[in-house]
Amino acid sequence: PKLLMFELLFLGTSASAPSVHRGLSAHLLTVENSHYRFLIDCGEGTQRQILRSGIGFKRLNRVLITHSHLDHILGLAGLFSTLLRWEELSEFEIYGSRYALDRVHQLIYGIVLHGEPPPVPVHLIDLKEGMFFEDDLFTVSAFPVSHRGPGCLGYVFQEKPRRRFRQETATALGVPFGPERARLVRGEAVTLTDGRVIYPNDVLDAEVPGARYIHTGDIGRVEPILSHVQGATALVIEATYLEEDALLADQFGHMTAARAAHFAHQAGVEALILTHISRRSRERDILAEAQAIFPNTYVARDFDRFSDRKSVV
Repeated sequence: PKLLMFELLFLGTSASAPSVHRGLSAHLLTVENSHYRFLIDCGEGTQRQILRSGIGFKRLNRVLITHSHLDHILGLAGLFSTLLRWEELSEFEIYGSRYALDRVHQLIYGIVLHGEPPPVPVHLIDLKEGMFFEDDLFTVSAFPVSHRGPGCLGYVFQEKPRRRFRQETATALGVPFGPERARLVRGEAVTLTDGRVIYPNDVLDAEVPGARYIHTGDIGRVEPILSHVQGATALVIEATYLEEDALLADQFGHMTAARAAHFAHQAGVEALILTHISRRSRERDILAEAQAIFPNTYVARDFDRFSDRKSVV
């Protein structure tokens, strides 16, 4: 699936416990052409997955937590300890609900730091529903998710609308390379040396909606999040169970592959990526169940990447 400016790297795709081929939940989102990287959840063994992936530890100072269950946060202890030793961090930010952050606080301050003050500022940022991060290119928002226990969150990465700059038109109009073109891209008119005024609409295409990437985390009911997911470029959602185990899915607040696919169809998303795969299920069965309903479905494996340049599955 094409996510335009967002590149996704799956570091852990297993449910509840690691398997031979899948680590626990962790997933890195990189914003292309910027210095931003967001680690979404940090299950046990995430730092080893980072080493195996070759992406390195630089700029890994923002972590988004979907919920407080240990299979989504336990790797924070080792990762934080490693970052403090290896990287020159100015600060470390962990985002999540108050319920998740209370457990993270115990892990970081009680286990890793063991009562000592952190060597760099550690910010535990309590999220409510709505936008909490904004850059010139994109925003990040949180929304509530129904799973087991309070304070479960999903995340929306929204690219801001874009207007393509028509280089050939600007050249024909005599706009020089340099600050004049940059000002036009920013939406400002420029006056050329011969007195002509060039307006942004003269050289910019019509506005194109930006990509929107949704990550739900663990989730048992999808109806309440439809408005957040509608028309998304890509939806990453769990598929812990097959439909034959729907009663277990209900009992533990999880999705089946079929339910996730029905929801993707209902929401009109472009691509569906399934993760949080149980050891009790075969990948090909999950894929077949979902693709029968929503053909543009992928089952993510550890170290799969999804971006505008390529999809590796």
